[in-house]
Amino acid sequence: ELVLKVRIQTPNLRENDFIEIELDRQELTYRALLQVSCHELGVNPEHVQKIRKLPNTMLRKDKDVARLQDFQELELVLTVSDKNLLFRVPTLSEQSGYNKKASELTY
Repeated sequence: ELVLKVRIQTPNLRENDFIEIELDRQELTYRALLQVSCHELGVNPEHVQKIRKLPNTMLRKDKDVARLQDFQELELVLTVSDKNLLFRVPTLSEQSGYNKKASELTY
């Protein structure tokens, strides 16, 4: 898996922490990155204007995503100015069961 750090671009907030997401290295596509990032952050993918690799590089295609390395920092830039309308709270089952491989681990 490829581990990336993702957050929503919100310059007005004091705390804007990154979350870590995992992408299957066999499916390193722009669409997969967008879907996983939006799911984990609770954002509608239709409201994402672009994905930025920090500090200043826009990701545009699958080849850009394939070049990403572990723990690179990304930001979702949203199109709507009132960001409070874009968020939804994921249910507990969505939060804990998204990563199929992780849910199959036994101790």
